[in-house]
Amino acid sequence: MLEGVRAQLYALARRLRRLERRELDALFRWIEQTGNLLHVSVLVFVPLLIAVVTWLSNVTAAVSFLLFPPLASGTYTLFADPEGKYATPWKFVGGMTVGACCGWFALALTATLGLNAGGISTSGAAFSVLFTGICTWVLDLEEPTAFSTSLLVLVTGNAQFAYVLGIVVSSSFVAVAFVVWRSRFYEQRARYLYGTTGGDDHVLVPMADGDETVARFAASIASAHDAGKVVLFDVIDEATAERDDDSPSADRESDRSVAGHESQTSVDRDGETETTATERVASDVGHRLESLATDLEAAYGVPCEVVVAADGGLSAQIVLETARRQNCDLIVTPYAEDDRGALSSFIRGLFDSEIDVIAFRSSGEQRRWRHSLVAARGAGDTARAMLDFAIRVTETGRTVSVCTCIDTESRRRTAENTLANLVDAFSGPFETHVANASVQAYLSRVAPRYDVVFVGSSTDRSAASRFVSPPTFRKLRDLEADIAIVHRGRHR
Repeated sequence: MLEGVRAQLYALARRLRRLERRELDALFRWIEQTGNLLHVSVLVFVPLLIAVVTWLSNVTAAVSFLLFPPLASGTYTLFADPEGKYATPWKFVGGMTVGACCGWFALALTATLGLNAGGISTSGAAFSVLFTGICTWVLDLEEPTAFSTSLLVLVTGNAQFAYVLGIVVSSSFVAVAFVVWRSRFYEQRARYLYGTTGGDDHVLVPMADGDETVARFAASIASAHDAGKVVLFDVIDEATAERDDDSPSADRESDRSVAGHESQTSVDRDGETETTATERVASDVGHRLESLATDLEAAYGVPCEVVVAADGGLSAQIVLETARRQNCDLIVTPYAEDDRGALSSFIRGLFDSEIDVIAFRSSGEQRRWRHSLVAARGAGDTARAMLDFAIRVTETGRTVSVCTCIDTESRRRTAENTLANLVDAFSGPFETHVANASVQAYLSRVAPRYDVVFVGSSTDRSAASRFVSPPTFRKLRDLEADIAIVHRGRHR
C-alpha cells in the first residue's frame, strides 16, 4: 500500500516537473518575440528609472517634479522603440535640454519686452514653442518631449536654472541606463535568449543513404561553434547481414565505432574466434564512415565521431535514442518523402521530439555554401533558428538574404518591420526582400542565385492551416538549390 502511494507521488512529481518545464519553455519562447521583449522592458525599466529619479528629487533640489511628465514619456519612447529615430542619447538629452533652454529664453524675452500680464504668459508659451521648433529643426533634435520641457519651464517661477539642471542630470542618467541596456542586452538578445545560438553544437547525421553532402552541411553548422562536433551514425540490419555471408572479414574494428543495441558478434570454435557477418558488415561501415569523418575534420576543422549500431534497421526511435545518448541537440538528416509526396514517417518521427531537426535535400555535391536565403513567415522561433543556421553555413563576410512574401501591398510595411526585427538580433551583413508574390513563384525565380534555401517545417501551424495551405517545402521540389527544412524541437 505504502509503495503504491509512493509511486503515485513520484508520478505526480514527474508530471508537475514536465508541466513546469513546458510552461517555462512557453514563457521563454514568448519573451523571445521582439515586441514582447520590448513590452516587458518598458514595464520593468521605465518604472525603475522613474523611481530612481523620484528619489533624487526628494534628496536634492536640482530635480523638479515638473520634469517627470516629459521624462516619463521620453523614457518610454527610448525603451519601446530602441531602433527608432528618437532612440539616441544625443536626441534624448539634447532635445529635452534645448526645449527647457528655449522656454527659459522665451520667458526672459517676454519679461524684458513687458509682455507678461500675470499668470502663465501666453506670448511666452508661443515663443517657447516657436524657438523650440527652430532649434530642434536646425540641430536635428526633433524630439517630442522638447516641447513639453519648453512649456513646463514657464510654471517654474524663479527656479528656471534648477529646472534646466534637473533636466540635464535626470535625462543623462536615463540615457546612460538605456545605452547600457541596449548594447549589453537588447543587441545581444540572440546570445541570451535564442536557443540555437547557444546550442545545436553537437550534430547527429544518419548516414543510411550515404549522402556525404548532408554530412558536409552538418559539419558546416557544427564548425561555427568552438564546442561543435559531428556524429556520423549508421545502423546495421542484423537479419540482412546474417543472410549476406559473402562480405569480406575485417581484421579489426574501427577504434571510434560504437556498437549500440549489443548483439553476439563472434563465437569461439576450437579456441579460435570466428567473426560473424554482422561484425564484418559493421566493420566495413565503420571504416567507410571513419574515412568520411577524417575528411570532415580536415575540411571543416570540427571533431567527428562514428557510431554504428546493430538493429532491425534505421528508424526514428533509434536515431533519437542515439542522439540523446551522444548528447546531440541537432539532427541533420537527408530529406525523404512517402508515396504520397508528404514527409516520410521517419522524418515525421524525428519532428515529433524535443530535438531540433534539419531535413536536407541536396541538389548536387556542394562542399561550401556561399550564398544562403532564408524564407521566413515571421520573426518567431523557427525563423530565428533558420537565420542562425544560415549564418553558420555561409562563408564569413558574405551577405545572408532573408525574404518574406505578401499577398497585398498593404502588408509591405508590416513585413519590412518583421524582417528588421528578425535580422536586428544577429550580427553580420544581411539583405531583406519583401515580395508581393506567392512563395513558390518567388523562390523558383530567385533560387538559382543561392546555394541553399532555408524554409520552416510548418509544424507550428495548426492542422486546419496546413490543410488549407500545404507547407512551403512541398511546393519546392524543383528548386535549383539545396533545401534545408528546419524544425524546432518540442521541448518538454
